[in-house]
Amino acid sequence: MAATLGPSGWWQRWRQRLSARNWSRMLLLLLLMGSGQGPRQVGAGQTFEYLKREHSLSKPYQGVGTGSSSLWNLMGNAMVMTQYIRLTPDMQSKQGALWNRVPCFLRDWELQVHFKIHGQGKKNLHGDGLAIWYTKDRMQPGPVFGNMDKFVGLGVFVDTYPNEEKQQEAQKRRYSPGVQRVFPYISAMVNNGSLSYDHERDGRPTELGGCTAIVRNLHYDTFLVIRYVKRHLTIMMDIDGKHEWRDCIEVPGVRLPRGYYFGTSSITGDLSDNHDVISLKLFELTVERTPEEEKLHRDVFLPSVDNMKLPEENTTRITPHTFQAYICWFVFSSKPPST
Repeated sequence: MAATLGPSGWWQRWRQRLSARNWSRMLLLLLLMGSGQGPRQVGAGQTFEYLKREHSLSKPYQGVGTGSSSLWNLMGNAMVMTQYIRLTPDMQSKQGALWNRVPCFLRDWELQVHFKIHGQGKKNLHGDGLAIWYTKDRMQPGPVFGNMDKFVGLGVFVDTYPNEEKQQEAQKRRYSPGVQRVFPYISAMVNNGSLSYDHERDGRPTELGGCTAIVRNLHYDTFLVIRYVKRHLTIMMDIDGKHEWRDCIEVPGVRLPRGYYFGTSSITGDLSDNHDVISLKLFELTVERTPEEEKLHRDVFLPSVDNMKLPEENTTRITPHTFQAYICWFVFSSKPPST
């Protein structure tokens, strides 16, 4: 009869069978377990996600404030409550925002937004909506759902009031069939700083796409997800209480620089609503790339969309080469160099 191995003997036998490669895999697994958030497969064998806590926000909302150690900053009328962060109350002429202090350098990511829009206003007597941002500048109040106009980056808008429709009705004009949109309405816009958001037309001239999203005064949770993978922008929503993602916007060829900031903002005017953010969860997505894709997906320095020409900015970008040329001109010449 074979001798029974004790605990120490069993460990020695098992350890001897492990190769150095298996040890490395086990060490990686232990590190991931110790970090509090291991990988979760979200694609067909090629995509895993990792929660990035420095870009995420959830109850009890620690790290929100104005201190140097805060990960998130409030702006305007935004307030921290026990169950949510209220960007604007159901009152006229309010605006508020929440901005991440840490720039995001991930190449592929997914942002899940848990939000709630509700108020006393009845049909078409509420507004104006909220926006989710990934932009170069942060903490810049303005007219675009509480953020600056001519922003640089990506804006996703949950618009609850149809400005264009009301103006058309006031002018006794009708929409042509198939053009009228049903609100609330989700749309997306990429800007290089040269475009203005057209409020009178609800952003229609510059939108990448959109869909109807009936999200007001619901008695169950509402979610929005923004996914950016291999320069492919996908926006989905879960607003039916079925815990299922439904497609809204899908745009290939979207080029977003790294190092921008995530944020969310809202604004009210003559009409109002409570605009609440319950959580923001950012996941890093690890995606397999071929060598050809690696060459194509190099870093970009200005937002753009393939097959969509954005106007040039009215600013001169000083490159190191241009800077050296100006130094030479200052020392040796009386004629400035061309840029």
